[in-house]
Amino acid sequence: MAYLSNKKEEADRIVLSFLPEESGYDKTLLKAMNYSVKVGGKRLRPILLLSFARMYGATEADAAPFMAAMEFIHTYSLVHDDLPAMDNDMLRRGNPTTHAAFGEAMGILAGDGLLSEAFTIISHQVLKQVALDQIKGIRAAKAFQIIAEKAGINGMVGGQSLDVESDKDKRDVTEDELEYIYENKTSALLEAAMMAGASLGGADEADIELIRKAGSALGKAFQIRDDILDITGDEKTLGKSVGQDEKNQKSTYASIHGIEESEKTVKGLTDEACGYIKQLSGVKNEEEREFVIELFGSLTERNN
Repeated sequence: MAYLSNKKEEADRIVLSFLPEESGYDKTLLKAMNYSVKVGGKRLRPILLLSFARMYGATEADAAPFMAAMEFIHTYSLVHDDLPAMDNDMLRRGNPTTHAAFGEAMGILAGDGLLSEAFTIISHQVLKQVALDQIKGIRAAKAFQIIAEKAGINGMVGGQSLDVESDKDKRDVTEDELEYIYENKTSALLEAAMMAGASLGGADEADIELIRKAGSALGKAFQIRDDILDITGDEKTLGKSVGQDEKNQKSTYASIHGIEESEKTVKGLTDEACGYIKQLSGVKNEEEREFVIELFGSLTERNN
């Protein structure tokens, strides 16, 4: 846990260093963007990205812009998810949500700004790497492509769209639909962080595919744990509202299968994710591999 704490401090330092300066006519927008990122969180995606980059021999300098971009994209998704048109949440990480603090219109723009800034940061890094080292440039471009795809209609946004549609219709989702939502809404960005980090270090396609499978299993386990905590968790511990799924008549894995079965599924998916990481053949830093395996377990056993 001390090692994880150090990793989070490292991720915080890197991510916050990419926040825009709050000045000019759009100062309120920039404040809203920075507020959304600064309120905290686990910094899971940048931590994973850096660990997988180091696992394959890449450096912090190689990974830093991609770490910030991943956290900006994740944060934008939360800002929009909290909006009245979506989940209508007023509390996030123990603080007022962005739209609660700055108004709905500025909440929308803050999310838009974070997404745009994420891709601006990455594009600058790709151009820089291409100019300095062609091989590193190609690796950076591949990482960019992975993140863009996993964040978009074939990833997180696609999963969110079905989630929103089923909520609007107030209908129970099928098992296949729930699988699609979890794979895309939650797993996709975890896969992106892990795959992009490994790509920066030059991991081969066989290892990238194993990492994708690990991220998919981890994301589903992570989401089911969230479902469980929405039923059994404490608002003060979680830092966000609980009971929202039941309030919104939302079908989740936990509501369909019950707490006991859901706990078993989380354990099985976590073991599956760790198994894929153990199979990786091109790892250069075994300490990072061991950290990732332990991190997977802590994430899926968490109470917040």
